[in-house]
Amino acid sequence: MSANIENTNGGNGDAAPVKLTRKDYVSDQEVRWCPGCGDYAILAQVQKVMPELGIKRENTVFVSGIGCSSRFPYYMNTYGFHSIHGRAPAVATGIKASNPELSVWVITGDGDALSIGGNHLIHAIRRNLDINILLFNNRIYGLTKGQYSPTSEFGKKTKSTPFGVIDYPLNPLSVALAAESTFVARSVDTFTTHLQEMVERAMRHKGVSFVEIYQNCNIFNDHAFDMFTERAVKDDRTISLEHGKPLVFGKEKNRGVKMRSDMHLEVVELNDTTTEADLIVHNEKAPDSYLAYMLSRMEYPDYPVPIGVFRDVEKPTYEDLLESQIESAIAKLGPGSLEKLINSGDTWVIE
Repeated sequence: MSANIENTNGGNGDAAPVKLTRKDYVSDQEVRWCPGCGDYAILAQVQKVMPELGIKRENTVFVSGIGCSSRFPYYMNTYGFHSIHGRAPAVATGIKASNPELSVWVITGDGDALSIGGNHLIHAIRRNLDINILLFNNRIYGLTKGQYSPTSEFGKKTKSTPFGVIDYPLNPLSVALAAESTFVARSVDTFTTHLQEMVERAMRHKGVSFVEIYQNCNIFNDHAFDMFTERAVKDDRTISLEHGKPLVFGKEKNRGVKMRSDMHLEVVELNDTTTEADLIVHNEKAPDSYLAYMLSRMEYPDYPVPIGVFRDVEKPTYEDLLESQIESAIAKLGPGSLEKLINSGDTWVIE
């Protein structure tokens, strides 16, 4: 489906559909990221997908906090709001609740979302607002020049941890699933076709969508994901989640993931005794998030790294419930009066 905007044709007042392209979503601002940054790839894929979503640019809002990823709204030819550190989910909540017809996107990073913004992120997710959250995870603070972030690996040496990180890292997908996100997915900045699919599916979802994107910071944390994303190894070290299909991976499609009797996941070789029938069948529509959570804990080198949609379920959205509650209150109590409200209860006159 292509996006259309209303335009007059020949001055006769007839509306003529105009097909938008990626160029229509490119702003006049100079893109100011470090050369080679993974953010360029993410920006390009989002700009490619937007014309296919059937949403007018004037009905689209990108909201960000603080960080390298937070420059994103400047580069999209839509409405945008560059907010403050960690507060993008709160700003997006206000926008969506005030005008539910808008398509609202939150662009954030692992530091912005999971450190100072952790509380705002969790509550925006649990409310199930119909917003789309794209979390760029490069496992480092890039804008402030290389300090460790909430997702940095244990033992990692950075400018702020010269002897190694002693914090255990947060897992963004596990956080989102624990907060009961109704749509959870993961992609990689260099997996361009896959990333486009995840962005589009997030937008099509009614409710909160959370997409973690592994993004390379080539200045302060270069090659962070190469061990499982490089072309030569990705087939053997990543696994694509497909609804209704068994968890099979490997260049020869000869390996898989099964559930052991002790409820732990195990990587197995497919042979005469272990077949696809023994493997876990992915169910992104499961009403609970137990299996999705287990998959989110799969990490290299013990497991292949899952990419794709972990969860996609339906639940009433916050803004729909809010509108219903307001309508119910008006039906019961009447439309109300601002003047009456201001002068109700105990009042004082200061002379």
